[in-house]
Amino acid sequence: MTASQNSSSPSGAAARLRHPQTRAGRLAAVRTAIESMPITSQQQLSEILAEQGFEVTQATLSRDLDELEAFKARNAQGIMSYLLPDSTDAPSMAEDGSAPSARVRPQMAKVLSGLVTSVATASNQVVVHTPSGAAQYVASVIDAEPPESVLGTIAGDDTVLIILSSDDMAKNYSSLLLEIAAGQG
Repeated sequence: MTASQNSSSPSGAAARLRHPQTRAGRLAAVRTAIESMPITSQQQLSEILAEQGFEVTQATLSRDLDELEAFKARNAQGIMSYLLPDSTDAPSMAEDGSAPSARVRPQMAKVLSGLVTSVATASNQVVVHTPSGAAQYVASVIDAEPPESVLGTIAGDDTVLIILSSDDMAKNYSSLLLEIAAGQG
């Protein structure tokens, strides 16, 4: 992808992310597009993907949407657009890293409460410690529903590093992870 392609892509998270020209990269690009803006048609989605270097047929796009279990429904603004199951099953975390309500994804609560041993914040980073061998699993659960402020996660054997877009968002997200790990989220 060239710099000009990146600057012409959608705003928000989709504009910051670059996806490899692979099937997995294409699926991630579809997910990012759907999560970052109202996608009202396959044609619109195809154009967004083309801006990122993905040339797809309508059949491929239909299979991708089916694999992601995307469906059309009215979004929060009342627009008929594609949504993903995880966008309606449970509330997403707010952009500042806080929970929108007391209800959190059951999978996340179960994993964090059983495997997080400590959480620390340093500037715009959150460090999560786990028992040996559990960090990658914890990171995958965190990655399944990150707030927009999460730029990425890195997992080792017993440590997960979460990089957020600001110091304040890191503090909020750290507090949320501690609450969920303690069974309060």
